[in-house]
Amino acid sequence: MFSISDMEEFSDSYDGCEADAPASWAEQQHECVQELDEVETLRRKVKFYFMNPCEKYHARGRKPWKLMLQIVKIAIITIQLVYFGLSNQMVVQFREENLITFKQIFLKDFDEDTDTYAIYRQDDVYKHIEFIIYQFGRLYNITVGNHEYEINGNAYTPLSLCQEYYRNATIFPGNETFEIDSQVQIDCLKFYPTQPLSLQDVEPPFEVYFKRLISITVTFVLKAINLQTVKYRELPDCYDFTVVITFDNQVHSGRIKINLENDVDINECRDWKVTGVTATNIYLTMAFDCIIILTCITSFTLCTRSVISGIRLQLKYSQYCSKHCNEKVPLSDKLEFVNGWYILIIVSDLMTIIGSILKIEIQTKVLTNYEGCSIFLGTGTMFVWMGVIRYMGYFRKYNILILTLRAAFPNVIRFICCAGIIYLSYCFCGWVVLGPYNEKFRTLNTVSECLFSLINGDDMFSAFMNMKHKSTLVWVYSRIYLYTFVSLFVYMILSLFITIITDTYYTIKEQQQSGTPTSDLEKFLSECRDLPNSGVYRLNQSNDCILDFCFNRCRQYQERMT
Repeated sequence: MFSISDMEEFSDSYDGCEADAPASWAEQQHECVQELDEVETLRRKVKFYFMNPCEKYHARGRKPWKLMLQIVKIAIITIQLVYFGLSNQMVVQFREENLITFKQIFLKDFDEDTDTYAIYRQDDVYKHIEFIIYQFGRLYNITVGNHEYEINGNAYTPLSLCQEYYRNATIFPGNETFEIDSQVQIDCLKFYPTQPLSLQDVEPPFEVYFKRLISITVTFVLKAINLQTVKYRELPDCYDFTVVITFDNQVHSGRIKINLENDVDINECRDWKVTGVTATNIYLTMAFDCIIILTCITSFTLCTRSVISGIRLQLKYSQYCSKHCNEKVPLSDKLEFVNGWYILIIVSDLMTIIGSILKIEIQTKVLTNYEGCSIFLGTGTMFVWMGVIRYMGYFRKYNILILTLRAAFPNVIRFICCAGIIYLSYCFCGWVVLGPYNEKFRTLNTVSECLFSLINGDDMFSAFMNMKHKSTLVWVYSRIYLYTFVSLFVYMILSLFITIITDTYYTIKEQQQSGTPTSDLEKFLSECRDLPNSGVYRLNQSNDCILDFCFNRCRQYQERMT
């Protein structure tokens, strides 16, 4: 149905046609009717584009394939993520427990409750190194796991003991004089498990240069098999644990910190035989992953096509506004044609496809990058579930959340940028001034975490009380610093942030209650009152009333000329 404004526009344009004498009446009539029909067709196309799947089904009988595909995709992706999470959980558990085992076996007098494991005497350094070498040699007799040495060719991989130190140094703290060569030198020794393992057997004797020592590193490789996967009908994996024990003396403070790190490589076992478990489960899982990849490719194609259709429709609408209204379409109206939910689904499909490919390669033992696979699958599943909110937005009462977030987003970003500058200034100041007196301000990362916790009302008392009262000036400054930060961010900036969201919410709510269009695009669509089940979206037929109006106008003009 054409609107009154379209009739007036047609009337004005037709009056202008009266002055153009050479064209025939039939041509003028045809051009005017065709122009109005194109405008109404564009309006219907735009309105159809913004319909929900149910309305599109009533309008053209188009079944909501994308909706059904998204529902199926959510189900199968969630199942895939759950199975991968359970498998990844076993890998993480096996890796972490082996790390604890290595600390208990190779670190002398290790205590799990101690935050920092360190030694302070020279003889303790030799004793701890001797203890590590001794435990490595008698691994078979002490471990309760299935740990073994790595075999490289026909020989075992040895334990490597490396000392890193400055090449030359003459240091006299009493006289406040020193001379040092900044060149670093590394000396290494190797100990094979088939030979007697002891520092006393080394020629020349092993000597630690404590005054110029930087670090001592003990490195060895152990192998193990994760047998807990058998009860879940999965084939076990073979693990290579590269254990690195570091005696850190970079600070040269008389305290040598000892740290044990564990680098894990997962390999496919060469020769295996497990009764009751076959490779069928692996093939079925890989087939399921391939189905997910095909589903995501289909979803990606459909959503990309919808985005391209929206961009083409936006170009037609811009041409209409430029031709009939002599004005440019605002950016906010242009962005309405770019469906952000489709962009979110496209990103989630890409991440799920990449994650599924990595998962297949992990199952076939081509790769062992569990971290990268979990990031892609986890983020892709998160975006898929967030996309469900789009369909909740078709209900008027639930749509208020989406509209509020979308309307408030530009103001929130501007507000965060301004508040972030103030936040960074407090971070740098706290790191430099309070860092030497409080562990929570020792690094920029811990400063940011501490201040963010203060904003959310967490850990406030300890942040105040952990300040060491060594300098009265710094102690007073810390009080001013913390009080001003809490007052500024908790009482002012957070309140303003909530106010921005609240004002946007009430504005959107009033607009929904009034029902008046607020943008040029909404006004353009409000003039199309054709219902989805009216049938005009199926057949592109002209309105008889407009045709009668055009014929009457042409007949009147002909009578005046005769």
